[in-house]
Amino acid sequence: MTVNDPQSHPQPPLDERLFVSLDTLLESRHQCQRMPLVRGPMQASRQLGRQYSRLRGRGVDFDQVRAYQPGDDIRSIDWRVTARTGKVHTKVFNEERERPVFVVCEQSDRLFLGSQLCFKSVLAARACSLIAWTALAHNDRVGGIVFGRVCHEVRPQRNRQSLLRLFRLLIEANQALRTPLRATGEPARELLDQALRHAREVVRPGSILYVICDHSAIEQLNQSLLAPLATHNDVVLLPLYDSLDTALPAADQLDFIQDGERVSLNTRDAAVRQRYANQFLAQQLAWQQLASRLSCSLFSLNTSSSADSQIGTMFNAQKRRGRT
Repeated sequence: MTVNDPQSHPQPPLDERLFVSLDTLLESRHQCQRMPLVRGPMQASRQLGRQYSRLRGRGVDFDQVRAYQPGDDIRSIDWRVTARTGKVHTKVFNEERERPVFVVCEQSDRLFLGSQLCFKSVLAARACSLIAWTALAHNDRVGGIVFGRVCHEVRPQRNRQSLLRLFRLLIEANQALRTPLRATGEPARELLDQALRHAREVVRPGSILYVICDHSAIEQLNQSLLAPLATHNDVVLLPLYDSLDTALPAADQLDFIQDGERVSLNTRDAAVRQRYANQFLAQQLAWQQLASRLSCSLFSLNTSSSADSQIGTMFNAQKRRGRT
């Protein structure tokens, strides 16, 4: 595996660049203390956590039913209680006290690649842990879906046990990449589609949803699955890539084998390298168009920089945007 100049980037041990460990995910909590979970425009309200939430719709949670008082919103009248008691009663709501954070994180074979600081699969797991620790540090509920060869979810909760369950799923899926996936002969399908279908069932409206996936997922992504989530939640797209995804090295003939099929490319051919580079640029444009159409935030992650520096930059950018 090719790596950057060790003088410019401190290099972790080799195995930590290939696979993620529980110690690495637990250590992420030290980097998250000063990372804000802020996105605008915001509406000020008292919060259980240390962030302001953007109220969507009514932006409140049901509290109780009480007798109607002059000035109450007639839309809040509880007609069942009113009919039962013979007196007009109204529902009382409180402002939202939190913004659940949900992370959809990929751990598939296409992420088992890296030529810089670490494999894409490791970068995805570290980014997921940083977001999760930051949410918990701000006293918000956090959960997620880990998808790849299988798809598992952890429902949002406000405790470390929930985080540990999410981390165990990350580690199990990451370690499974040690064993090559056997070819099934079935047509390739976009793994992110299944995760988004599942997310629609478990993500509560008003949440912050982070989607960490391979940069190439946009090519076969069923974008209609993401639209309802973006309507009711703040969605942050985090496609990740490696320098080998952006350009082919000029190294004569390169052989690729997948599902028993062999493909050879003459990388000395400038036209071949240009077509390869154009494919990545087309993916970039597709991500930008998707983010613009759904009013999502878009931050690309790459293996040439550490996860904590990139996630910190993302949170700071969100904070500045929330103040404009």
